[in-house]
Amino acid sequence: MELRIEQLRGARIATHLQALAELRIEVFREWPYLYEGSAEFEKKYLDTYLRSERSLAILAWDGERCIGASTVLPLADAEPAAQAPFRAAGLPIERIDYFGESVILRPWRGRGLGVKFFELREWHAFEFGLSICAFCSVLRPDDHPARPMDHVPNDAFWTHRGYRPVPELQAQFEWPDLGEPRATAKSMRFWMRNL
Repeated sequence: MELRIEQLRGARIATHLQALAELRIEVFREWPYLYEGSAEFEKKYLDTYLRSERSLAILAWDGERCIGASTVLPLADAEPAAQAPFRAAGLPIERIDYFGESVILRPWRGRGLGVKFFELREWHAFEFGLSICAFCSVLRPDDHPARPMDHVPNDAFWTHRGYRPVPELQAQFEWPDLGEPRATAKSMRFWMRNL
């Protein structure tokens, strides 16, 4: 079946909020996020995107099933935890587009959706006159007991797209790990690219 891409802006994201939340919960249970998701936690997280008129959610559908999604909004509209490392480094948040997640269900990976998500988010940056794109990835120790033996990080894919890690730019985000009742802080390293 042909995959369909849908783009929703701002408050319109609410029309598929449940599908987006369910997809995030399912994919982020995997390494390295190990996310013990909940509808309540998702609603709080996604509210930032609903409140921003400049946000964009890109949803990939296979028939009636949402099998992939990606989000983006100007860093100036993002939550304070995402802005904090840039402010501390004296970087201009008004010039940066902040890429949220890209999540794709395992059977649909390797079909070009990741590339498409980056292209559409970079176009979003151009649309709003933003010259820098940034996203972050979770840092987990190499010897973490839940790390799969065959895990291949996305670093090569991101580097191929022109993004570079910025070790000094790290944020702290909180979510509950699998089997944990409370959210705990996780270190996230930013990757950036000048357009």
